[in-house]
Amino acid sequence: PWADRGRKLTMAWDVPDFATLLALETHGPDVYVGISPEYPWGRVYGGQVVAQGLRAAQSTVDSDHHVHSLHAYFIRGGTSDEPIRYEVDRIRNGRSFVTRRVVARQSDGAILNLSCSFQVHEDQADVQESTLPADVGEPGSGVVEDWDLLGRRVAHRSTGRSAIWLRVRDDLGDDPMMQACALAFTSDDIPTDSVGSTHPRIGEAREDDIGYGDVFIGASLDHAIWFHRPLPADEWLLHDHRSHGLANARGLSVGEVFAPSGIHVATVAQEILIRERTR
Repeated sequence: PWADRGRKLTMAWDVPDFATLLALETHGPDVYVGISPEYPWGRVYGGQVVAQGLRAAQSTVDSDHHVHSLHAYFIRGGTSDEPIRYEVDRIRNGRSFVTRRVVARQSDGAILNLSCSFQVHEDQADVQESTLPADVGEPGSGVVEDWDLLGRRVAHRSTGRSAIWLRVRDDLGDDPMMQACALAFTSDDIPTDSVGSTHPRIGEAREDDIGYGDVFIGASLDHAIWFHRPLPADEWLLHDHRSHGLANARGLSVGEVFAPSGIHVATVAQEILIRERTR
């Protein structure tokens, strides 16, 4: 991921901006179809499928309900040379909470199973325990590692930790649904960095200038986001991820997402496959 994501992407479809990526077409009741650019690592970017799945779910929910959590399993890698079909199941409509399930499919079968829950705003206690780290510089500062639709600024990188300023590189306006999808899109970018940096062989790969993909087979397995507070419109968000260990070819990364003001807006957790190649 570190080497590949800096390359120029060639598009399977013309996807000039994030709004185009999320412009799903309706294909019957509660069925939506999205397109994808071609990514240099050979599969559809997982954050894209999560964002499009969330957008499909949002299309079946009243605008006064906002996503507060989503949980997704990546079932197989998607391909960029065919559209992705999103099938929404309206599991429950309640007064305060609404629940949806979305299955993303291509011709080979399901590629993602996503559950998400939406809540109306409630005027209740607001207590923040987490604080914006002091070692990450100004919003948007750090080493530039932009790729395609994503602005990426590395603020801190060490063994077991990656703190990176991220934002979609387009004007999204103040639509909270689009802002939530933008966070979902960016949220799959960092976890592998934090977990991969702890593997005993990662130093060997870097010292010998061997690519990550030449040593490891990696993939996102499952993914969760909790949306705590409203997201600021079109601002850099700090994703501060820390590894929670490796076992049985799986690693867990948990990250906090902060607005530049220091507001803790979301928490992200992801389990990652990181398997050494044997041939």
